[in-house]
Amino acid sequence: MTAVLRAQGLGKKYGRRWALSDCDLEVPPGRVVGLVGPNGAGKSTFLNLAVGMLAPSAGEIEVLGTRPTGRRAQRAKVGFVGQDTPTYAALSVADHLRLGAHLNPGWDAALADDRVDRLGLDPRQRAGRLSGGQRAQLALTLGIAKRPELLLLDEPVASLDPLARREFLQDLMGAVADQQLSVVLSSHLVSDVERACDYLVVLVDSRVQVAGDIENLLATHHRLTGPRRDPAKLPAEQLVVSESHTDRQSTFLVRTDAPILDPAWEVSQLGLEDLVLAYMGRSAEQRNPSRSRPTLEALR
Repeated sequence: MTAVLRAQGLGKKYGRRWALSDCDLEVPPGRVVGLVGPNGAGKSTFLNLAVGMLAPSAGEIEVLGTRPTGRRAQRAKVGFVGQDTPTYAALSVADHLRLGAHLNPGWDAALADDRVDRLGLDPRQRAGRLSGGQRAQLALTLGIAKRPELLLLDEPVASLDPLARREFLQDLMGAVADQQLSVVLSSHLVSDVERACDYLVVLVDSRVQVAGDIENLLATHHRLTGPRRDPAKLPAEQLVVSESHTDRQSTFLVRTDAPILDPAWEVSQLGLEDLVLAYMGRSAEQRNPSRSRPTLEALR
């Protein structure tokens, strides 16, 4: 099964600062991927590298089997909606659709017109007069009406109110079902990922911390609570993601495929937000591949 997006040792440097570093990732086809991390983690940099708007400083990236080049044939296969759902304020809705048809050889005019009609957008209305939710829907229309194989979304709903955000995500899921799209949705809102995505990538301090099928990740992560214990004495197959201690009690978040048989532990499952926050809250030493490379490899 060929990955729709593959990165190996990928990095992007601005001056002396690495915005993305040592990124290894494979995104399987037919999935809706939630790319999650705090502001400044490198999510936008990664997506701009994937779409060919930036060139790597290190490593390599492949999208749909080839390196992003900006050539028209490849651009036609990849849809991209950047931050702030970019539209042209002075252009009308109809102008945007005509521009989309001009720039994209596979443009589906019937799909675009149907979406505009269903959303109640006035084709004569200038984008600058639309609400934030309407601009987001217009941008999504431009992204999916080109009939891409892969759709990249860079926090397109972060500034929207909850109702507009829900409507946008519902429309996105409808497009995924209708077109068999692969999607990478960047967000720092775990609730959006939980609602729309089936695959998770957590990016922190410019590095991938964990990636995998959400259902599997939730099934293999556990919170252990019990008498205080040295983490070094846990079974080797229990990978410690985070830990906290009091004088008498220890709490570990571990990843393991094996059953937890120690009767001293109270075992509980995690929600998606708990899992994401645990990886985001890991210490800098734990996140540093030069010191903890075996741990990161175990997460693959």
